[in-house]
Amino acid sequence: MAKTIDFISLGCSKNLVDSEMLMGLMEANGYHCTHDSEDPQGEIVVINTCGFIADAKEESINCILEFAQAKTEGRIEKLFVMGCLSERYLAELEAEIPEVDGWYGKFNYKQLVKDLSRNVECNLIPHSTFHIPRVITTPKHYTYIKISEGCDRHCAYCAIPLITGKHQSRPMQEILDEVRYLVSQGVKEFNVIAQELTYYGVDIDGKQQIAELIEQMADIPGVAWIRLHYAYPTHFPWDLLRVMREKPNVCKYLDIALQHISDHMLSDMRRHVSKEETYELVRRLREEVPGIHIRTTLMVGFPGETDEDFEELKTFVKWARFERMGAFAYSEEEGTYSAEHYQDDVPEEVKQARLDKLMRIQQNISAELEAEKVGQILKVIIDRQEGAYYIARTEFCSPEVDPEVLIPVAERQLKIGEFYDVKITDSEEFDLYATTIIEPL
Repeated sequence: MAKTIDFISLGCSKNLVDSEMLMGLMEANGYHCTHDSEDPQGEIVVINTCGFIADAKEESINCILEFAQAKTEGRIEKLFVMGCLSERYLAELEAEIPEVDGWYGKFNYKQLVKDLSRNVECNLIPHSTFHIPRVITTPKHYTYIKISEGCDRHCAYCAIPLITGKHQSRPMQEILDEVRYLVSQGVKEFNVIAQELTYYGVDIDGKQQIAELIEQMADIPGVAWIRLHYAYPTHFPWDLLRVMREKPNVCKYLDIALQHISDHMLSDMRRHVSKEETYELVRRLREEVPGIHIRTTLMVGFPGETDEDFEELKTFVKWARFERMGAFAYSEEEGTYSAEHYQDDVPEEVKQARLDKLMRIQQNISAELEAEKVGQILKVIIDRQEGAYYIARTEFCSPEVDPEVLIPVAERQLKIGEFYDVKITDSEEFDLYATTIIEPL
């Protein structure tokens, strides 16, 4: 009987893709894998960790300790840890948590397959082969496509380059082949992810190739939606907007972290963009792609942030009226430029107060923008059923992080993973209510 491996993925969707790849390799070698089980029952547990910020590191460590205790009590046989946390803190973790049977980083996790299969011939498929039997852990109609790893931007506050190293683009043909394979497995929606997707291709031949990649992806039969995550504002590849306009299956959605608006903060953050350029970027995005929904992330409490800096940020948020916006308070990360050169001088209570004020502004904006959709007919995909509602999303909504559309189950029977046209009937601050109007698209 095949042994069961319980996988637990923490952190971002890029980690999730790594877990899915490893699960595919494990199943190809005779193991049975489960993912994020509420009650792991397997003989082996693999934890894929996050090491980005303090809260994520704490969550990862607590999870490791929980399963280390389970191993001590005999409830699991073996415990393995992989991912960003162990990539960055391997020596410290090995010394502190000896119950873990093996530590793997961000890039050598395939070695775990060999280590578990020492007495048998191991079917270790090269990472560059597109048809790795990747186990999709999301609903089967959507998935994430990772097009690169690492980042060359070196923003002052960010530890990602310390963990993942320099930007490395995947070969374009490999990505396109993977998309074709996943379409053959029933995937319709592709969320393109990278630490910084606009840099895609620069490390290959010095040119930004993201527009060409997305255009070729859009031409693959069966690709219904493509959504873009984690762009960078400096040297934005404007041809990408042409692709978004011309290709109906490229969602009018862009996730682009802007972080701040005052020139003082942008300079100290080492963002290599100005306030004026940022305003122009947002204007041009909306002008060239009418109806685009912009998701951004902003930071408060960065070292040296003044009341004037924060007022500029509030003014910018009110002007930009982002459809989707997240914000967080600065957290000093060892080894980063800001940790080594700046003093974390904004009091925690001030950080929290600024964060609360900014999110209240965004809450009102979101409520107003969602209310404007009432009466509109929108295309949605059905993700799941919860109680009395089907839960759906429009092209403007990324899984798990964005607003959802609720459709009464009593109205008619709908199919998970199918597209429908719906009429929006009501709205809340972040979610919409709708009624279906036609048969599946």
